[in-house]
Amino acid sequence: MVDQDKIKEAVKLLLEGIGEEPFREGLLGTPDRVARMYTELMAGMDADVSEPLSKVFAVEHNELVLEKDIFFYSMCEHHMLPFYGKAHIAYLPDGKVLGLSKLARTVEVYARRLQIQEQMTGQIADAIMEYLAPQGVMAVLEAEHMCMTMRGVKKPGSRTVSVAMRGVFEGNAQLQDQVYRMLKLGQG
Repeated sequence: MVDQDKIKEAVKLLLEGIGEEPFREGLLGTPDRVARMYTELMAGMDADVSEPLSKVFAVEHNELVLEKDIFFYSMCEHHMLPFYGKAHIAYLPDGKVLGLSKLARTVEVYARRLQIQEQMTGQIADAIMEYLAPQGVMAVLEAEHMCMTMRGVKKPGSRTVSVAMRGVFEGNAQLQDQVYRMLKLGQG
């Protein structure tokens, strides 16, 4: 649960720590704005991933499903700076599929936490395996990290790609290649 009063106090201390005057006109509302912002950005802390993953539909055929280009924003737990990008999720059903928006909602639950990309990728794959019980799932996340672009090595445009494979995707190069080929569809 986000504690807005603690966030406001922390922001006041931070402003003082960087040499600012927290009570000058331009900063008067800043602690409150930051507290509201963090309430929104960290909404996944209290969210239950079972809710979006509970809406399933029976299917007769178990062909590969891929939802790609699910845009997300998250916050790096190391520097508390944003990272953002796209998630691509493929799964091979086992008699049931998810409602289309449910994969995006699952990404959102995990993105709205202090997080590292590699962990988030695995959490998404594990949740889909647990609640949908498909034959397998493959999650691919690609993101730009502000801790690398605006500070430190300062390399804007660099992207990190992380992959998590579960079930039939593990060790199946043919199935993995099919997903990678599908990810390229529609790209120039």
